[in-house]
Parts: sequence; C-alpha cells; structure tokens
Amino acid sequence: MTALDALLWIAVPYVSIAVFVVGHYWRYRYDKFGWTTRSSQLYENRLLRLGSPLFHFGILLVALGHVGGLLIPKSWTEALGVSETAYHAAAVTLGAAAGFCTLAGAAILIYRRRTVGPVFSATTRNDKIMYVLLVGTIVLGLGTTVLGNLTGHSHDYRETVAPYFRSIFSFQPDSALIKAVPWGFQLHVLAAWVLFAFWPFSRLVHVFSMPLGYLTRPYIVYRSRDTHRPRRGWERVG
Repeated sequence: MTALDALLWIAVPYVSIAVFVVGHYWRYRYDKFGWTTRSSQLYENRLLRLGSPLFHFGILLVALGHVGGLLIPKSWTEALGVSETAYHAAAVTLGAAAGFCTLAGAAILIYRRRTVGPVFSATTRNDKIMYVLLVGTIVLGLGTTVLGNLTGHSHDYRETVAPYFRSIFSFQPDSALIKAVPWGFQLHVLAAWVLFAFWPFSRLVHVFSMPLGYLTRPYIVYRSRDTHRPRRGWERVG
C-alpha cells in the first residue's frame, strides 16, 4: 500500500466521518438559528412544487438503496433465497429510476434558482458548492452504473466497494478492496467523502431536522373572541 493509497482510502474517510459527526454537533450547539433550509417558497412556487418532490423522494430512495447495498452482505440476501441476478436487476432498475428522478428534480431546482430573481439573490456561495458536490456525486454514481450495464461490463460492487465501506466502519480498513474497482467507482466514493465532510456546514443539515416534539407537545387551545359588547350609553336603572 502506497502513501497515496493510505491518504485517499484510509485517512480521507476517517477525516470525513470525524468532520461529519463533530461538525453537526458544533452546528447544532452554536448555530441553531442557522439550522434551516432557508425556504424560498414565498418567492416562487410552481417550479418548486414540481422539482422538490422529484428530488426529495428520489434522493431518499437513493440513500436507502446505498445503505442496503453497502451494509447488507451478499451472503445474507442469498441466505434469504434472493439470487444475485434478481438482486442485481432490482437494484439497477430501482436505482436508475431513483437516480434519474433525483437529477431531474435537482435540474429543476437549479434552473429555478438561476432564473427566478429573488431566489437567485438568496443563493449563497455555500449553496452553489453544495449543489456542485451533491449533483457531481450523483452523476458519478449513476453514470458508472448505467454505462457499466449498457456496455455489458458492470462491476459487482457488493464484492469490493461494499466490503471496503464495512471495513472502514469496523475500523479495519482494507484499501486493496477499493483499489480493485474501476476508476468511476473510485471517483464516486471520493466525491461522497468530500460531500460528507462539507455536509455539516451547508443547508443539508435539515435532513436531520425531524419535528419529533410535535408528538409530545400539549394541544394548542384556541379561544374565540368575545363578541358581546356592552351597549353604549347609560344602562336603565330599576
């Protein structure tokens, strides 16, 4: 293992994970008022209603697919009777559909930010970096998967990339696993580590904002306005 391999496939992942965890703690501890998506719905709603669901539902499916594909070993699915052919077909079909939905939604949202004046004015440099990293990571992953299957040279990431990630999380990093994959997968993995390191300092923190307090907070009591008003003038006596 060379020094460059140790840097890219061992040091970078652990630095990224550390920044991801500590950065979120710091952000929540010292920047609670900045923990927001800075919604721009008031400026424009038509494109947002189309692009936002496409992007958010797509990225949710992409995330779930990655968690399942990377953390669940092939031996587990085979033990359940799921053949590799069936798993691969389902993963490619659903993954490609989710990836294209995510890219379509992101394209609409980026177009909206660029063409709607108030939304563009509210877009920060941090937002632009976030879009580049997020879309770039998705394009690399989707492109590698689609091109590999179209050319008939698809790579079984469950034998290389997935064990590599599990070796990182188990603190037994094996850089030889990731070095054996095509360069497209390597770029996708490196882009993901950079995205995770940048995550705590962007609007992506809103992913972890769940209104769980709504489940336990007391009911809001609404009181009607008293419409009875005393008559003007002197009241009758006797």
